[in-house]
Amino acid sequence: MAHQRRSEPRPSSSGYAQDTAPSIPAPAAAPSAAPAGLDPESWSALLAPRLAQFAGVARHEHVTRAAHEMNVPQSTLSRAMVRLEQDLGVALFARKGRTVSLTPAGRAFLTSVEGALAEVERAAESVRADADPASGKVAFGFLHTMGSETVPELIRAFRADHPRVRFQLVQNYGEAMIERLRRGELDLCLTSPIPEAPDLVARRLDEQRLRLVVPDDHRLAGRRRIRLAEASDETFVTLEPGYGLRRITDDLCEAAGFRPRVAFEGEEAETLRGLVAAGLGVALLPPPAVARPGVVELTVTAPRAVREVGVAWLDGHPDTPPVAAFKRFLLSRRGHLLPG
Repeated sequence: MAHQRRSEPRPSSSGYAQDTAPSIPAPAAAPSAAPAGLDPESWSALLAPRLAQFAGVARHEHVTRAAHEMNVPQSTLSRAMVRLEQDLGVALFARKGRTVSLTPAGRAFLTSVEGALAEVERAAESVRADADPASGKVAFGFLHTMGSETVPELIRAFRADHPRVRFQLVQNYGEAMIERLRRGELDLCLTSPIPEAPDLVARRLDEQRLRLVVPDDHRLAGRRRIRLAEASDETFVTLEPGYGLRRITDDLCEAAGFRPRVAFEGEEAETLRGLVAAGLGVALLPPPAVARPGVVELTVTAPRAVREVGVAWLDGHPDTPPVAAFKRFLLSRRGHLLPG
């Protein structure tokens, strides 16, 4: 269908495809296969060719000189500028032979185009930098209880072989991290329980024993081991609903034959330990990084009180080289992820 002059301010998607095809062919594959005349290192020229062409003509105020600089045929460049004006319904240039000058509309348009091209350039360089095998970025989420010891040690060990890889770290509870995975804000996350969802891939890495934490003056404080059913009359302090550890606590208590009486719901395991030390209840918690005074931690013999910890990522989501390397590293730590 022949290109027609339109007065509408925006071109249709089909019109745009028709206009761009004759002037700048799409690259065959990677940036190295960019069309003749487009510097592969100039991402604005590769991603927004007609705007880059407009900026070139505006800078030179001469179609032939601009075509020579961009290494495209002068006729192609002339047609591209005419079609750009047709799409906009506005004259951008006043023409005198092959010499052109910007109209007031063209000058106003150029200011915005230069800003847009600069932003495209910055965005392209940013995503390329994040994907760099040696110095790229990994967006990594993990549970609060793994922030003081497990994750710092993991990153330290990984960076022994990948010293320039950067990390964007997000510390949160499991369900929140899964949502961030789905929104593309995280590449990987360490979580518990291990999620089961058709859009996710999850791998078990380790398990962590949970202990019944009681005040040091509690009636059970002299014990070393306990069946969880023996705590059925106790008041519990727990994490809020939605936290994986809360779900595990509820499930373990149900398996022991009771429903926990909850006095306080918090957002962080060490806060709960402090509340236990203050005598506000008992709690099922993973081992602390550093022993806390005022509490005694009892081994639970029945039911088996553990939480499984795994790594999850979005199914079908392509990995950049640094993400792939860190994923391999995590999977290599199966059975040795957690301290002790």
